[in-house]
Amino acid sequence: MTVAIALVALLLDTIADRAFNLSMLMPIIACTAIAGSLGYGVIPLLQKLKAGQIIREDGPQSHHQKAGTPTMGGIFFVPVALGISCLWAGLNLGFASFQSLLPVVLVTLSYGAIGWLDDWQILRQKSNKGISPKMKLGLQIACAVVFCLWLAGHQPPGLTNIQLPLGMILPLGLLFFPLAVFVMVAESNATNLTDGVDGLAAGTGAIAFLGLGAVVASTHPELMIFCACFSGSCLGFLIHNRNKAKVFMGDTGSLAIGGALAAVGIYSGQLWALFVLSGLFFVESLSVIAQVGYYKATKNKEGVGKRLLKMAPLHHHLELSGWRETQVVAFFYLLSGVLAFLVM
Repeated sequence: MTVAIALVALLLDTIADRAFNLSMLMPIIACTAIAGSLGYGVIPLLQKLKAGQIIREDGPQSHHQKAGTPTMGGIFFVPVALGISCLWAGLNLGFASFQSLLPVVLVTLSYGAIGWLDDWQILRQKSNKGISPKMKLGLQIACAVVFCLWLAGHQPPGLTNIQLPLGMILPLGLLFFPLAVFVMVAESNATNLTDGVDGLAAGTGAIAFLGLGAVVASTHPELMIFCACFSGSCLGFLIHNRNKAKVFMGDTGSLAIGGALAAVGIYSGQLWALFVLSGLFFVESLSVIAQVGYYKATKNKEGVGKRLLKMAPLHHHLELSGWRETQVVAFFYLLSGVLAFLVM
């Protein structure tokens, strides 16, 4: 957690000469304090409800001792980010900004609800299967389509243009909408895959939100506030999720983080910045795709294939290669910080 806070502070210092520095700092502090404080009350409640994590049997042996750790932690830090961002934007920027922010809030809430449903099924069935992959994917696509239909109906200025480096603009026209659906589904699944080590998704998420908030600040101040609030909420959650974790965010939190990042990137036309900031999440997803593809391609007559990595996603491969969890997390935090600096 110390590394994550240090990187966030360094990123804020980098943008200290910009007018929006204080506008980002205050929501971050407020949401960190509120989410962190709520954890002390919610975690014991989750323990009483026996909402303990089910550990996958083929996972690293060191993770088996985590069985029973409360999950679904997203239920307390995600609402903090959404609620405070709406309140902050409404009071500081006016009702019009609140209305502009509401679709992003609702789609984030929808992805969090999908994650909650998956977490609930895992707990109810006492297995790590959750809802079926087809159902999960279908719900993710449906939420993305509804969000894109709303965007198409309201057409914010420059919606279908993607901002590229050096001031270049890529106009996509109608192709923007299928791309947006893909981005939302891919981003939410990527952050979901990254949530496999204590503090990893929360810390990298906090850094990604801060970087994206800095990028959209000049054109969409309400989205800047939203990103700042989510960054702070992730840090507040990290108080309880750092190694050794007292709670896991579950799909409730990880899907919401991905949905929120994607919604902000799509709404603001900053898909390129989102892609750079999500580089770590992309690599994690790519490692799973490569692992599955290589296994299928090398199947023998008995139906057994070879593994490209010791285990996917990449963070598990590093663990099985001798890295400690804290080393993996610190390394990924540093990578996320570098990516954030690249877009600012």
